[in-house]
Amino acid sequence: MTLRPIEEQLARVLAAVRPPALERVPLAEASGRVLAEPALARNAVPPFDNSAMDGFAVRFADVADAGPEHPVTLRVVADVPAGSALDPAIGQGETARIMTGAPVPTDADAIVPFEDTAGGLADSLASAVVLAAPRRRGVHVRAAGEDVAAGSEVLPAGIRLGARQLSALASAGIAQVAVARWPRVAVVATGSELVPPGQPLTRGTIPESNSLLIAGLVAETGAEVVLRRTVDDSGDGPAEAVALAAELEADAVVFSGGVSAGAYEVVRQCLGDAMEFTKVAMQPGKPQGFGTTAAGMLLFGLPGNPVSAAVSFEVFVRPALLRMQGVIESARPAWRLPAGESWRSAPGRRQYLPAVIDRSDPARPVVRSASGGCSGSHLVVGLGGAEAYVIVPEAVTAVEAGDLVDVVLL
Repeated sequence: MTLRPIEEQLARVLAAVRPPALERVPLAEASGRVLAEPALARNAVPPFDNSAMDGFAVRFADVADAGPEHPVTLRVVADVPAGSALDPAIGQGETARIMTGAPVPTDADAIVPFEDTAGGLADSLASAVVLAAPRRRGVHVRAAGEDVAAGSEVLPAGIRLGARQLSALASAGIAQVAVARWPRVAVVATGSELVPPGQPLTRGTIPESNSLLIAGLVAETGAEVVLRRTVDDSGDGPAEAVALAAELEADAVVFSGGVSAGAYEVVRQCLGDAMEFTKVAMQPGKPQGFGTTAAGMLLFGLPGNPVSAAVSFEVFVRPALLRMQGVIESARPAWRLPAGESWRSAPGRRQYLPAVIDRSDPARPVVRSASGGCSGSHLVVGLGGAEAYVIVPEAVTAVEAGDLVDVVLL
């Protein structure tokens, strides 16, 4: 049996992703959104030369030789607080008292902090006795545009906006930004054995957890869940869910279960005309389904076992949802760590093992299975403790304790 390479399946998925729809929003509503075009500064940052210290704006030539043995006394001719529009003239032997953030007078070219004067703030309104010379011209002066010039790029397209990014945009005078519209996603779990969590279990039934798992993973990408439901293994539930998702203007539907080779694979049976079902060279997650509707809505068919569903989402659905938002770089942080135990991997399939990082020895962390040495695709409780996936290449069939392995942080 020939298995499709992961990269080939992912390429098929990403080729079907349409460019993101754009909208303009004020900064206060932009947190978590992805910038759709480069943001250009409307003003320089800083917008004017300003003081980095509380002290005195001076002419460097007047105080270049100042020291404890040779104090220099200057006459205070103005007081410039932050927010002031004053630009007082400063002649030879004169100074202006200035506060942090205030515009530096045109005639001044250095700042002497209060700490370098005899009287400090307490004796600063009439004269300043300078006890330490600035090292050079421009000391403690924040030059206009030293962070960014007006018209220059503040942030590139494709970056997700958080607190630090929004602050940078605001400082550059930007009030609105073009961002990608949130992708809208429907999540459908399949299985006649599924009952709501907490409901009494009868023989053959299990609590339904996949829709919560996938909806949470969808939300982590920045997408919006517009529908979450469970359907039986008989009837037209998947097709009905697709129709409802279309009414809700969803961009994608993510199914779990019903995509393998069994007798009751309801997604395959209902949507075989719209989706392609294949086997991919990965463990877990070998059975995969993917397709699009005539309107371009993406249809993902993931295996039903929870670990398989989570890994399949990570490998195929997450990159697609990020691409829908215009995210340029979707790779997660990766380490290379020694394995803390031994395990086996299926030949010819890339393994994704839910893992924890053992930091008992801070100088030499190791990685272990999140399920106590097991790698079953049904071990959802172990998945709950995972903080990473260990990725084992297709050609490797056994990992020994101490072997270096690739670790992708979740």
